[in-house]
Amino acid sequence: MDPVIVVGAGPVGLALSLCLATQGVPSVVLDEGAGNDDPRPARTAVLRPDTAALMARLGCSTLRDEGARWVGWRQLRRKQQMRQLPLGDADEVGGAGGTGGAGDAVADGDRADAVFPSPLHLPQHALTRGLRDAVARHELVRLVTGSRLDSLEQDARGVTVHTRGPGATWWRGSHVVGCDGARSTVRKLLGVRFPGRTAVERHAVAALRVELPWPGEAVLHRQPPWRGGGQEVSARPLADGVWRLDWLLPARGDLVTPEALVARVRDTLAGWCGETPPYDLLDTGVYTLHHRLARRWRVGRAYLAGDAAHLLGALGTQGLDEGLRDAENLGWKLAHAWHHGASETLLDSYQAERRTAVAARLRAADQSLTILRSGGGLRTYLPGTARGHDTLLADGHLGNGPLGAPPAYPHSPLAPPYAEAHTTVDTRTGAPVDDVLVTAPDGMTVRLRDRLGRGKVLVVLVAPGTGVWDRRHWLTAGVMPRLAEAVAALPSPAELLVTESYPGASAHSVLLVRPDGHLVAAFGGVRPDELYAAADAARGGAPEASPAKDRSDRSDRTANIN
Repeated sequence: MDPVIVVGAGPVGLALSLCLATQGVPSVVLDEGAGNDDPRPARTAVLRPDTAALMARLGCSTLRDEGARWVGWRQLRRKQQMRQLPLGDADEVGGAGGTGGAGDAVADGDRADAVFPSPLHLPQHALTRGLRDAVARHELVRLVTGSRLDSLEQDARGVTVHTRGPGATWWRGSHVVGCDGARSTVRKLLGVRFPGRTAVERHAVAALRVELPWPGEAVLHRQPPWRGGGQEVSARPLADGVWRLDWLLPARGDLVTPEALVARVRDTLAGWCGETPPYDLLDTGVYTLHHRLARRWRVGRAYLAGDAAHLLGALGTQGLDEGLRDAENLGWKLAHAWHHGASETLLDSYQAERRTAVAARLRAADQSLTILRSGGGLRTYLPGTARGHDTLLADGHLGNGPLGAPPAYPHSPLAPPYAEAHTTVDTRTGAPVDDVLVTAPDGMTVRLRDRLGRGKVLVVLVAPGTGVWDRRHWLTAGVMPRLAEAVAALPSPAELLVTESYPGASAHSVLLVRPDGHLVAAFGGVRPDELYAAADAARGGAPEASPAKDRSDRSDRTANIN
């Protein structure tokens, strides 16, 4: 069977190719550039715990050395501190998944002892370089530079695309995914509309090395009291003593000259430090944020992901986060289709899940913008208004609530019938599972998220006390033999894991988890028939055509057919 063609070699395209490779699927990544990225310290990526964990699983080596985790979150208004939240490693505060979040806890009051998951902040060129290095280590990924797409055709068995450039040629693939950015050629060739709002926010940005009064803490300052402070300014730490500063600008204001931007830097540093401290200005820029959503994310064997499918970013929301979630969601579904065949239900579920989730994020951001950027009025004087505004902004920047929490897919076409009736745990059906410690039959104890993305559904048995037993005993004791037999009979590849406990679960509860970490169903005991039905629903039912015949017809798996 032919490889998957990925158009675009940004973080989303590279992540998708790695997701496919870790599940045994070859891909060709068509990069219209030269294969390198100019360092831009002011262009950064903020990864939530779930997407940071995905990048680590895919082998991105730059996270540890060039990424910074914030130790706290501080919000100021004029001369007053409104809020301070401690932040910690996701493993220490409940894992990358789960149903809770800082937004829920903060809404109930600022508890001094609460610790919330910290985002990971690094330059985007460092993230891209780490993913390129990981791609170079995978023999199943072929990265082709200087290849600009100009033609796309589909038939019943696959796709054919043409690229122009020094090595102009035709390429054949099983599917094609457009990860080629906001001006996506794939989207245009498919005739997919891209409606939305233009210039919802505009920011001036600077990256500089400086000492600020809040080492390691991210700061959001609304209505700063100094002259020319504007409506809002934020400071977010990067590695090696570097900070990224953002100033909110009028959406359609005048051009910001280099001199004016330097003046903003000096005034802001003086306002925070009492006087302008020594600093090293590394990079500056001005960027405008748009909110757009493609009408369709799937057209036959062609798909859209990342900025080709959606644009967002106001109020601290992260479009790259959503693009990486696109890659993880689509990756396991294309891998299943490549190895085992897939139903239309499974392939359609990518758009049904991801477009719905991003549309909800955009609605939440647009509604919050109306509240936060409306210019005040009588609502400004209502009790609790400022506190509610601060909570919205914290949610967007820290990845909680409707503006930032990892999405759930409760109404997915892959949800089994009456899934909610099965659930016996705190995690909602379709939501990301908690990142608990699990033990595999080989005796290895790891975090649950480390077993994701391998092309298998996970069956997790909650069995208190197994950690102190010899593995030889608990593999043959109690419900384990019956459960192992049920897992072996499932309609798609599965892995059996055991955990000491799971939030809300009683002993002998069984969880069925998708390859991307979302809960399919949970059962109060071993129920082979219901487990089979849930696993069948999670793969979208039986495939409508097996890939076996197609493989026999195509012994040559190379992508280049010229």
